[in-house]
Amino acid sequence: MSLRNYLTSRVFVLQLFLAVLVIAVLGYLFIHWLTFTTNHGNEIVVPNLSRLTEEQVEEKLDGLDLAYVLLDSMDYRSDYPKYGVVQQNPLPGAKVKEGRKIYIKINSSGFSSVKIPDLIEKTYREAVPTLKALGLEEGTITYIPNLGKDMVLEMRYKGRSIQPGDKVLKSSKIDLVLGDGKASYEEEVITDSVTEPIEEAPNEQ
Repeated sequence: MSLRNYLTSRVFVLQLFLAVLVIAVLGYLFIHWLTFTTNHGNEIVVPNLSRLTEEQVEEKLDGLDLAYVLLDSMDYRSDYPKYGVVQQNPLPGAKVKEGRKIYIKINSSGFSSVKIPDLIEKTYREAVPTLKALGLEEGTITYIPNLGKDMVLEMRYKGRSIQPGDKVLKSSKIDLVLGDGKASYEEEVITDSVTEPIEEAPNEQ
């Protein structure tokens, strides 16, 4: 049988039909297998874990077939409960697949302590950024007579004088005593007495 006759025979047409049918069935099965293994169309909405403890997070995610990874604890934030979740990734409302890990950061148990920096004889503009860089806050500003205008003369915490190196909790308010740029009354008196010319006693004849 010639090739031309074979290509137009019923046997060839039947074999070609069966080959196309087998390929179509295999393709259909492969697509459904891929859909099943990747959980396509079976996504889970990530819940809001904010303020939950680690135990509550585990319980909530277990019910959704999700897992979590604790990254670390963050500096204490008073607007969140101790050991409560402060950050999570993915964010609430995101759609993920079963078994996805949710990364969380929790609040620490309280403020950590920091050492008071040496701000004495620093200017007000230098002192405030230094306090903020350490997690401290600017408190009450008081001025007293001193030639050093806006120069830090004393640091106070809750009404008591503190020294460089003393420890306080983060977010504490540090009161600053500054010079007003004017000499005190005592300094003016001393200056006047020094500059006042001394009268010479008359020569005795």
